[in-house]
Amino acid sequence: MASMVSRRNTVSALALVVAGIATGSPAGAETILNVGIGTQDTTTNTATVGVVVRQLKLIEKHLPKTGKYADVTIRLDWQNFTSGPPVTNGMMAGKLQFGAMGDYPLVVNGYTFQNNPESRSRLIAVAAYNLHGSGNGIVVNKETDAFSFDDLKGKVVSVPFGSAAHGMVLKALQDKGYPQTFFRLVNQSPEVGSTNLQEKKIDAHADFVPFAELLPFRGFARKVFDGVETNLPTWHGVVVRTDFAEKYPEIVDAYLQAILDAQAWVKADPKRAAEQIAAWTGTDKEVVYIFLGPGGIMTVDPTLKPQLIDAAKEDVKEDVKVLQKLDRVKEFDVDAWIDDAPVRRAFAARGLDYEALRASTANYEVSGEDGFCKKPIADPRKAGEVWVKDGNILSYSSTACTLGAVNDLKAKGKEINVAYVFDTSRGIKIFAREAFYVAGGGEIAPYLLKRDAEAAAAKSGAKVLPYDEAIKAAVTGG
Repeated sequence: MASMVSRRNTVSALALVVAGIATGSPAGAETILNVGIGTQDTTTNTATVGVVVRQLKLIEKHLPKTGKYADVTIRLDWQNFTSGPPVTNGMMAGKLQFGAMGDYPLVVNGYTFQNNPESRSRLIAVAAYNLHGSGNGIVVNKETDAFSFDDLKGKVVSVPFGSAAHGMVLKALQDKGYPQTFFRLVNQSPEVGSTNLQEKKIDAHADFVPFAELLPFRGFARKVFDGVETNLPTWHGVVVRTDFAEKYPEIVDAYLQAILDAQAWVKADPKRAAEQIAAWTGTDKEVVYIFLGPGGIMTVDPTLKPQLIDAAKEDVKEDVKVLQKLDRVKEFDVDAWIDDAPVRRAFAARGLDYEALRASTANYEVSGEDGFCKKPIADPRKAGEVWVKDGNILSYSSTACTLGAVNDLKAKGKEINVAYVFDTSRGIKIFAREAFYVAGGGEIAPYLLKRDAEAAAAKSGAKVLPYDEAIKAAVTGG
């Protein structure tokens, strides 16, 4: 894991060493402008506004060099955190001018700045989102007998307080009509919560992207609740201090251009992107891919689109309701906080059609020919993929074809890194090994949650199978 904070003792980005831009330094004198950017390397949702931009030095390609910046050296001070609240603290202290974080800490960021006499914050771009709410989740140790949210009654559940996952847990309790004492909620970082779950020191851990997928992938956890069940979107975005944005709009533009570069880089070769992001962050490449690859859990898109922004406003409003119950928030002007003017400028500068992308919520999808079943992929949300060790990621037209291909590849001596399928009821990309399967009538349907699989099986008179038995069913025709 990347260190929680790097170069904590940076001066404010608004402090100019040697001489200030605003004061008009003498000709030839060097001016240094430090720009603080708070990111979360291990939060896969923020990859295209953080680690990718930093590692590929994409902002540097777009920084202004003429006019008032002619004699200015711009130093980018990247600071890495494991959750959103410390980013807000850094922005409030003037050490950070930009911050990337999830929906729940974003609304707290916006509200906190409303009480700041020097500046406000503005939401200027989306990093990635899932309109249906998947991304956050609750996992348990795989050796326990818990399979649902209700099974956690009276248990110890950890979550990073103030995070998007914290908001999910509070919303879930509210939706179910359960008291805050339904289980004992404790504050633990992703790293601490993950370790404690593996060592069975806690009963469950709630977390944001990528941990609800990462821990099951690493073999010791099982997801029992997915954020999609709250019926609210999960998303990450970028905020900027208004005093900085108004004084240095050209640097805001440079950052947004870099974000567009980063998103294009991921989509151009998602396998390469997953491998690189894994090397930079320590998150397994297979987990990065399930979020950012074709048909991934997250849609990578910077636009503040009508469908998303309406959902985001509802998300913010719901978070505010929860926070008000905790006496954290009295009121919050959502419309004043959201500002898509900078990202519109970024699109216009490239001659791109902002309105066209803004009007779409489509992700890029699994496509191509199914080499095992010998037919094209007609419905990407019924498709599957297999990542062959030291090889390519192969696409298939259905769950049955995917599982059949896994069996065929293994029979040929090929090792499999991971296989992916799509949840039948929710369309979420999931790890094939972690799914519950309903087999019958020659069809095999995967489900993320056991209760969904059991409900489907009860309706059809079919049976629920684990991964290995589902492969056998695929080979024999169900």
